[in-house]
Amino acid sequence: MMAGERHHLDDVDDVHRGQPIASAGTPLGAGRAVMIMVHGRNAAPKNILDLALRLDRPAWTYLAPAAANNTWYPCSFMAEIAKNEPALSSALDALERVVGTVVDEAASRGVRKDHVVLLGFSQGACLSAEFAVRHPGRYGGIIIYSGGLIGPPGSTWNHPGSFDGTPVFLGCSDVDAHVPKARVDESAEVFARMGAHVTQRIYAGMGHLVNDDEIAFARDVMDRVPS
Repeated sequence: MMAGERHHLDDVDDVHRGQPIASAGTPLGAGRAVMIMVHGRNAAPKNILDLALRLDRPAWTYLAPAAANNTWYPCSFMAEIAKNEPALSSALDALERVVGTVVDEAASRGVRKDHVVLLGFSQGACLSAEFAVRHPGRYGGIIIYSGGLIGPPGSTWNHPGSFDGTPVFLGCSDVDAHVPKARVDESAEVFARMGAHVTQRIYAGMGHLVNDDEIAFARDVMDRVPS
């Protein structure tokens, strides 16, 4: 199974359906800007929501879906796609439901897709990047911390649609044990080809974490979201 293909899900396969969605900041509908935050492997929504405190934008709504058993898919994001199924397709569907809730149900309250920022860390960054290229459009921003598009070496991503100038940030260490720089490079090229305004930063000797420069860039993206 190549990058971009979907696994057919039945109820047993859809492992992430029905998982809770944690929130912070302003209640959904009370403000006009929403960040959907996707946690990493062996983590939980509370871990990624800790970044909301560092972002320091309390007028925003922060939503963080939970993965079943704290993991979105079982193997490396660079494993053969089939090895991560059916959990990967279930995870993509779960994220689609969250985005749909924000974009569709909150539209009457003034929330549009360009008011929505996707942010993920590690496994959650990979899931966010993969979801975005499968569902392109004008987002408020896409923030990829220590991650890249999903698929084995040699994968290609040829999805239709445009990001229409969406700001996309990809930040990673040059010595990250989980994310090769080459995959970050490939991911940046795909986003740029699909019409995103891409910023890529590789940090020398950084661990598998989110540094202050990455937080500052995310704040700048948030501050440019239409009010």
